Amino acid sequence: MVILSLAVVMLQVRLWISDRGMHEVSRLQTVLDAQGAANREQRDRNRQLAAEVYNLKVGLNAIEERARSELGMVGHSETFFQVVKAQPYATIPMPRPVAPVAQSLTARAQ
Repeated sequence: MVILSLAVVMLQVRLWISDRGMHEVSRLQTVLDAQGAANREQRDRNRQLAAEVYNLKVGLNAIEERARSELGMVGHSETFFQVVKAQPYATIPMPRPVAPVAQSLTARAQ
């Protein structure tokens, strides 16, 4: 009976204290939860992409929208207006005026 009790105690110690026991189980559970969350995000993204592919295959509205936004398409009966914000003039330092040659020669002679 003592040997059996000692074996049970040793197995419990190994289960609760060792690195391959419950610590490993809780670590793996955390990794599993994180992977499940990543899988859900990817599943949602795949659904969105599948809906977009379907719209591109079936409907012309999605193709036209893409052409307008990415390629700048303009229809035959449409007019394109581009609005550009006015930028303030940059302050460029003016160059220093250069003295005429005749004045600089007379100034040196004096």
